[in-house]
Formats: sequence, C-alpha cells, structure tokens
Amino acid sequence: MTTMGSDASVGTEIDPSSREFYRRVLTTLDASGMPFLVGGAYAFERYTGIARHTKDFDVFIRPSDADRILQLLSGTGFETERTHPHFLGKVYDGESFIDVIFGSGNGVTEIDDAWFTHAVADEVLGIPVRLMPPEEMLWSKAFIMERERYDGADVAHLLRARADALDWSRVLDRFGAYWRVLLAHLVLFGFIYPAERSRIPERVMRDLLGRLGRELDAPPPEGTLCRGTVLSRAQYLVDIERWGYRDARLQPVGSLTPDEVAAWTAAIADEE
Repeated sequence: MTTMGSDASVGTEIDPSSREFYRRVLTTLDASGMPFLVGGAYAFERYTGIARHTKDFDVFIRPSDADRILQLLSGTGFETERTHPHFLGKVYDGESFIDVIFGSGNGVTEIDDAWFTHAVADEVLGIPVRLMPPEEMLWSKAFIMERERYDGADVAHLLRARADALDWSRVLDRFGAYWRVLLAHLVLFGFIYPAERSRIPERVMRDLLGRLGRELDAPPPEGTLCRGTVLSRAQYLVDIERWGYRDARLQPVGSLTPDEVAAWTAAIADEE
C-alpha cells in the first residue's frame, strides 16, 4: 500500500509568500550542488497520503555541510541561525521558516550517507527534489515521545502505508541497540490495526521477540542508566536530576556532550 504523488496537496494550502520563500530556498540549494533532502509534512504526505499544513519546512543535510549551507543562504539574503549547534539551523522569512536539520536533538538518528543513497526522487512545489527515505523517517519519528508531541500515530500510519515496501534489514540496522523502541511500535501497530498486523514481516517480529527472550534469560545490566531522555528531553529530567540516573544521551553511552544536553534542555522553556 503505497501513496506517492506528483505534488503535495499541503503545498496548495500555504500562502503565496511562504510558497515563494520555500521555492527560493529549494532553488538556491539545488543550484549550489550541495545535497539536501526534503522531509517533514511533504515527505510524510508522499508516503502516507496524509496532508497537514505546517508553517515550517524541513530540509535534511549532512552535518559536514551545515555551516556552508547556512552561510550560502545567509549570503543570498535570507536570515539564518544555527539554533542548536549539534543538530538544527533555521532560515527565516517573516513568520515562515525552514528547519535545516543535520542531526537529532537526542543524538541518536545521525544523518549519514545512507539517507542520500536511499532517497526518493519526487517533486515538491514544482521543483524536483529528493525526499528523506521512509526507513529514516520511521527511525527518526519512533523516538519522538514528548509530552507535547508524540509521533507514534505517524509511525503507525507510515507502517500502514509502507510496510510492504520497507527495507526491513535497514530498519533493523538503524535501530541497532534501540531495537526495543522498534518492537514497541510494531506491537502497537498490531493493536491499532489488528487485521493488518501480518503486514509486518514475520521474520522481523520473530527476530525482535527472540532478542527480548534472550534478554529475559539474562541478568539485567548493572548501573543506573536511563534511556528515557532519548525519547523525551523533558519528562525524564527528574530521573537524572533527582534520582541519580545516568543520562543515556551523554558520551560515552550516547553521542552528546554535557553542553549540548544543557542547551537542548534549556530550550524547553522557550518552546512551552
């Protein structure tokens, strides 16, 4: 069950000035020769058929290209900022903006060459682009479980639309040590769509359930690691700050530095 189109209907709902802003940025990026991918609502509609209008527009790039791309757009006359140095920049035009994403807030879903190798050719706002792969969309959305934003329904809808076409070997590889997060979403998929649970390959479910069984037979690891912060930057602060758990986002367990975690945590107040 796939859903692809020649142009996103969300593009017909934005005001003309925002549409022109998005087109100018896409054209500038395309002319630069630096690779980029379109994600967010536009890619989500392509893969699921669900359209929703948002004021932002998501562009994904390699981390090594972040400074050059933001400088390029700034030099072309756009207002830019490196909002969160470890994963996010923004390009502004009045109330409209574009998220320039080169990582993730939790430090887990790294943007590497595979995103570009498996990108999907399409057209957005009349401009030929490449979309972030559905496997990477599934991977990145699976970890968004904030109190104010939970992407579990997006994961379920993506699975409903694309499960038959996903490269499940790549999906399993992407989740790696975080395979329990994938298993949780797949179990919920079978609850949400009981008549369609067989669309998740049996080998995938048996693989993950086998891992769970082996975990049950083994003693729990020592220490006080909390991986909840990988799912929500706000809801597990009590574990870290009051109860003495170690933050799984921090090196050497995770990929983030204390300064990066502190900046990402401080931004909670700005976004409430």
